[in-house]
Parts: sequence; C-alpha cells; structure tokens
Amino acid sequence: MMDRLSILRLRGLLRKEFLQILRDPSALAIAFLLPAILLLLFGYGVSLDARNAPLAVVIEQPTPLAADFAANLEHSPYFSPRRFASFREAELAMDRREAVGVIWLRADFARKADDGGPAPIGVIVNGVDANNARLIEGYIQQVWVNWLQASATRAGRALAFPAVVHPRVWFNPAVQSRDYLTPGLIAVIMTLTGALLTALVIAREWERGTMEALMVTPVAIWEILTAKLIPYFVLGMGGMAASVLIAVLLFAVPFQGSGWTLTLCSALFMLAALGMGLLISTFARNQFVAGQTAIIVTFLPAFILSGFIFDIGSMPAAVQFLTHLVAARYFVTILQSVFLAGDIWSVIAPNAAALLIMAVVFLGAVRLTARKRLD
Repeated sequence: MMDRLSILRLRGLLRKEFLQILRDPSALAIAFLLPAILLLLFGYGVSLDARNAPLAVVIEQPTPLAADFAANLEHSPYFSPRRFASFREAELAMDRREAVGVIWLRADFARKADDGGPAPIGVIVNGVDANNARLIEGYIQQVWVNWLQASATRAGRALAFPAVVHPRVWFNPAVQSRDYLTPGLIAVIMTLTGALLTALVIAREWERGTMEALMVTPVAIWEILTAKLIPYFVLGMGGMAASVLIAVLLFAVPFQGSGWTLTLCSALFMLAALGMGLLISTFARNQFVAGQTAIIVTFLPAFILSGFIFDIGSMPAAVQFLTHLVAARYFVTILQSVFLAGDIWSVIAPNAAALLIMAVVFLGAVRLTARKRLD
C-alpha cells in the first residue's frame, strides 16, 4: 500500500513532468507533430495501387474495332496509354522505362474477330517489379473482359463464358490499398513515437544532470518510473487520437469498430511501446544513442515484420517466429480489424492479450534493471 508520503512524492513528480513537458516542446513534437508528418508522408507516398500506369499501344491495322478497344484503355483509370506505330518502338519505350507494358493488336485482329474466331492480343508486361506486373496484367484482363461484354451487348447477343464470376470484396469494397495501409501505418508510427517519448526524454535528463539531482532525493525508483510513464502515456494516447482523426477525416479510411475497443487496445500497445523506451533509457544515457537504438529496435522491425506491407505468411518459418516478438504485429492486426471489419473479438482478443503480456514483460524488465544509482 502507498503511504501518504509516497502519494505526495508521486504527485510532486507528476507535476514536475507535466511542467517539463509544457516548457520543453520537443516531447509535444514527438507525440503530435512527428506522427502527423510521418502519417502524411507515408499515407500519400506509399501505395500498392497502380494508377495511370504508362502503357504502350501498337495497332498495326487501324480499324473501328481496334480503335474501340484502345478507347477502353484510354478511359481506364489504371492506364495512361500512348500509341506507337510499330512493336519495335513500343519495345524500346519499355526498355527506357517509359512504359510498363505493351498492348499489341496485329493486322489481322479485326478480321479474326469479325469471323467469329479467336482474335488474340499480345500483352507484354515489365516483370522487374513482380507485384506491379501482376497488377498490370490483372487490370488489362479486366479491361479486355469489359470490352468483350460491351461489344456483345451492342451486338444484341450474350457473351458466352464457361463460368460466370460474381466477385464480392468484403471489408475493403473499394479495393484501395490506402484503406488497408493507413491503419498499419498508425501502428508502425506509434511504435517509434512511444519508444522515443521515454527513451529520448530520459536520456536528455541524464545529459542535463537533472536525473542525478532526482536520484539524491528520498523518492523510490518505482515512483520515478511511474512519474515518467503516466505523463508520456497521456501524450502517446493524444498522438494516437490525432493519428486516428487524420486517417478518418483526411484519408477517409472507414472506421467500423467502436471507440472503446480502439482506446483499450491502444492503451495496451502504448504501455508496451513506452516500456520499450524506458528499457532503452536504462542502458542508453545519451540522446543520440537512445534515438538510434529506438529506431533500430522498434521502427525497423515494426515496418518489416509487422505484416504492415509484407505478408507474414509468405516469410520463412524462422522469420515468422521472430514476428511474434514485435508488438506492432499484434496492433496492426487489431487496427485493420477495427477500422475495416469492426469489433471482431476472435481477432482482437488474442492480439490484445499478446500486447498485455508484452507490456507486462517490458515494464517488468524496466523495474528489474532500473537502479537508483549513478553507475
């Protein structure tokens, strides 16, 4: 039980921390400005969609049928087609990275189509970026099928397919990568922010000598740690709220879950992130070392191993095991569920439990390693 003196000391330490935050804007910048800048940069800069992709179109024999197909390419939001007189010119354009692919309509294209036989088109896609190549190939097939359907409708006949597909996309019906990436971005950014809030600020106190002055007072080490944790937890949650508002209001990411679920899970994640920062601060008493360590230990693993961009199921088994040590992995899953699907507790509960365990482990490690001495 806390005695009256402990309560008074803790109240005084908390007042000191909040006053220091108000007098030193760097903590406010880390909590609010840094997440906003990173979210804007990544939100606008990172995309898995292919839009206005430069496409070379070669029509060897201009006909109304070929022109109609080319018009469908020009009206597609995915392509920015450019016509070439010969396949050789289009091939050179793709070699110079002026085009991501080539659509080649041969001279007998219209005749074969009018005869009712197969009228193939040549499709060459730059496969240097395999993911982008698959996207471009899929978009071309979509334009091709839509054109066939429109042509059959104008001719008053049904388009014969051996199977008819009626696709339904759940949770992200617009199929926009931004809706999928933005929640993951919040988790990755807040991982770095949470660690920096405690690691850099405490390292700055060591450099300025204020930590030494605090050590000679009668306060206990747990009181110091609690006083460091609570104010920056409040700041971190404020930064989290600002990031969510940016995602919903600026990027128009749908929010299907409840605010209470998001708040609870964010609190667990913030405790884990702050615990990582406190643990770093117990070993690094220099701001430069603390900052570099926070980036290497928190941001890079969160960016690469959280499933934010790279699918965890496609990673080698050893790397998949390592992802379980990254707190952002669990928070990315929670945020994507809360934003896009709703409060799916079969997904949220195990990941929230993992965050709780990590918070307890990190904060427990801080308590065990922190000592009220200068060496």
